[in-house]
Amino acid sequence: GPTHQPVEHLAMLRAIPGLVTFRPGDANENVEAWKWAMNEHHRPSAFVLSRQDIPTLDRTVYGSAEGTQKGAYILRCACPKGNPDVILMASGSEIPLIVEAYDILVSRGVKPRLVSMPSTDLFEWQDQEYKEKVIPPSIRARVAVEFAGEFGWWKYVGLDGEFIGMTSFGESAPLKTLMEHFNFTPDRIADAAERSIAKCK
Repeated sequence: GPTHQPVEHLAMLRAIPGLVTFRPGDANENVEAWKWAMNEHHRPSAFVLSRQDIPTLDRTVYGSAEGTQKGAYILRCACPKGNPDVILMASGSEIPLIVEAYDILVSRGVKPRLVSMPSTDLFEWQDQEYKEKVIPPSIRARVAVEFAGEFGWWKYVGLDGEFIGMTSFGESAPLKTLMEHFNFTPDRIADAAERSIAKCK
């Protein structure tokens, strides 16, 4: 019969008191997460990595991976003044999806911001000023993407945002097949972003 791949493990790990969960989006974020873990002597860490071939982002184009040590950071923003139309958030292997969605939105005349969130635990420990710099409360149009259940993401997505994730158990197949089957595509993310923007008008 079909397999039932778990979608709840990320939420479970993030819910464990005192445990810092990392889901790095590329090799650079992985390095920064390990730096944090090796210098932390009181809190254990869990690393949720992917077996997929995830591209390493060009950090001359995208934000410094040192932001990993703050849990979340601005990866790229089409509005230098800091007032984007929509915020796209993701972790781990979904980072390439929002990167592609960014280009689609820019081609449609939308000014998105990309936020990588490798550790919600570390992000929550930052001061309010930093958190609001990364995810401004005034920008209510938001989309979060993760190959997992939605538990925990609504805190960042808000009432006007959308979450693209799993609402059923996963299945076992090559990544490309699964992405097509579950409709995890940059176009879907871009469309969700535009719906969220419309809600906020």
